[in-house]
Amino acid sequence: MASVCKIVTRQLSTSVGRQGPVKYLTVIGSGLMGSGIAQVAAATGHNVTLVDQTDDILNKSMGNMKKSLERVAKKKYADNPKDGEEFISGVMGRISTNTDSSKAVEKADLVIEAIVENLGVKKQLFSALDKAAPQHTIFTSNTSSIPITDIAASTQRRDRFGGLHYFNPVPMMKLLEVVRTSETNDETFNTLMEFGKAMGKVTVPCKDTAGFIVNRLLVPYMLEAVRLVERGDAAPRDIDVAMKLGAGYPMGPFELSDYVGLDTMKFILDGWHERDPDHPLFKPSALLNKLVGEGKLGMKTGEGFYKHKK
Repeated sequence: MASVCKIVTRQLSTSVGRQGPVKYLTVIGSGLMGSGIAQVAAATGHNVTLVDQTDDILNKSMGNMKKSLERVAKKKYADNPKDGEEFISGVMGRISTNTDSSKAVEKADLVIEAIVENLGVKKQLFSALDKAAPQHTIFTSNTSSIPITDIAASTQRRDRFGGLHYFNPVPMMKLLEVVRTSETNDETFNTLMEFGKAMGKVTVPCKDTAGFIVNRLLVPYMLEAVRLVERGDAAPRDIDVAMKLGAGYPMGPFELSDYVGLDTMKFILDGWHERDPDHPLFKPSALLNKLVGEGKLGMKTGEGFYKHKK
């Protein structure tokens, strides 16, 4: 999961920011997170190679990025459309695509992986990339639920491996958690911190622990709200109203759960429970399991804790 309870609406910066040591970036995975990372990186002056399985997938992602940039340009350059067109073409011109991940990392300074949350698939990918990328290339994962240490174990560069946990949607959310394992060296960590700042993000360092910072606090909070309902203590809508008006949160825990996706919540919780089965906060939820089993995953399916218009 890459979301946070405060959904901030900020437009993407249109200025080319200061570049750090990272000039050539490869992003593996062109879904919502990967394309968002690529867009922001290109908008801040980095040369980006975006990788996915097929050209059709990549073309769709490029089209979505262009639409996103057009919305930004329409606001930023309302009085000068020509400058807006130059902005869009400049950003898009810094993004190339490739379906061969090994070739895509041949001159990369940094690789960011944003593919399916499956440890085996990630390890297979990085094992292959480790043989193709230059020695100086830093590897990172955008995972929010799998230990970075476990992924890095598939490579011979565990000292040059870390986590870059972005938040959804990447062009709007300012936070970036920079994850350091026990083997990440100082040069790698400092480079990742500077790269995040060069992208215009507010970087916070954290250790390679379950959920890092945000999700470690956020997921148990949302699950405790579910358990309130399971015990019959309160109804979802009343809990949401209470947290918004009593705690000042912009979204209640059930609104947020539907936004994030109940399947995503279950996936994270199941992974944490498997690694630490005695932890009370990681105990599975019968209600959550029921909803996911029924295909009620939240906003993306039209129904979760609430019903939504698709």
